[in-house]
Amino acid sequence: MPRTEILLVDEEMEGERLDAFVTEQLDELSRSLVKTLIENGEIRVDSKQQKPSYRLKAGEEIIVEIPAVRELKLKAQDIPLSFIYQDKDIAVIDKPKGMVAHPAHGNWENTLVNALLFHLKDLSGINGELRPGIVHRLDKDTSGVMVIAKNDMAHRQLAAQIKDHSINREYITLVHGIIKENLGSIEAPIGRSKQDRKKMAVIAGGRPAVSNYQVLERLGNYTLLKVKLLTGRTHQIRVHFAYIKHPVVGDPLYGSGKKQLGLDTQALHAHLLGFKHPSSGEYREFKSELPLYFECILSDLRNKR
Repeated sequence: MPRTEILLVDEEMEGERLDAFVTEQLDELSRSLVKTLIENGEIRVDSKQQKPSYRLKAGEEIIVEIPAVRELKLKAQDIPLSFIYQDKDIAVIDKPKGMVAHPAHGNWENTLVNALLFHLKDLSGINGELRPGIVHRLDKDTSGVMVIAKNDMAHRQLAAQIKDHSINREYITLVHGIIKENLGSIEAPIGRSKQDRKKMAVIAGGRPAVSNYQVLERLGNYTLLKVKLLTGRTHQIRVHFAYIKHPVVGDPLYGSGKKQLGLDTQALHAHLLGFKHPSSGEYREFKSELPLYFECILSDLRNKR
């Protein structure tokens, strides 16, 4: 069913881009879908059509017309998936390293969405026809636990928890160098890099981002960490630890770009996901153990001590 949302711009949001504001306020909509809706005139500012880059003014009213979801035409593929849990509302999966979350231009097959379409009968449609069921994402080469929404009610409930930062997300990562403090926090705003639009960076005026960490083990010139996200910005862990000069091992974008410890992708694993169940309201936690490649790296480092 189509629906209409009305958003008001307060003084704190003045100057923000239209597409960024709508995406932030309606977390269930992807940035690309919001851009398309703006360009089609389905998102208007004070009843006038504007560009995605339009800078907002305090007091403006934004009308968002979200169309009914079209029938999906994506290919369902019999790709093996590891299910940690599922019921009528959600599925919790263990995403493998190397799997893209959803189709995009030039990459229409062999994604998590293609696999979900094969394994699950029902998926939420809020996030557009290219992202059925996808409430949040993991980078292609980040492995670990993800929650999938099977219906729009579950999607809205989970998206609301992401928006108010009540979802518990913990990651395991291996970074370069020795971090001396056993506990620490990185609080630094993240936005699109002005030097390289493919990258995110710590910048003035970026969106608030907080990463709390705990040292699990020090291995030679590396540190194994558990990182808890208080916010969920794009590439947050990778950006934050590169910012404090302890980049994630193997990170091709924010590290040296060279193959390290046999890795040419980031050593980053989504270990734990906790949230209130959309129907029952009961808090649930789901864990994904470290994949074999990660355990082998740690074993090799321990043997060298």
